[in-house]
Amino acid sequence: MSNSRLLWPRTEELHERYALMDQMMEVQGVDVLTAIRIDRGLAFIEARAKCRYCVHEGVCRHWLASQGQRGAASFCPNLAFFRSCPKTEN
Repeated sequence: MSNSRLLWPRTEELHERYALMDQMMEVQGVDVLTAIRIDRGLAFIEARAKCRYCVHEGVCRHWLASQGQRGAASFCPNLAFFRSCPKTEN
């Protein structure tokens, strides 16, 4: 029997991880439409994959719960990507 369960998160875990990413994008002020257009959507898919397998889930949850009051989210592997997609005022 394989250990695929160790490699592939359950559906509930995926939804939780993606919800964290969505919250982080909101806190970081990401323009989602800009994010999904970069590199024809491949950059966004890569960011989702990074979030899916991130080892900092607990730190992320804690950071988001404190509304980012603990400094920059330097633990986040997607931080540079998020910062490249800021919302702009019209």
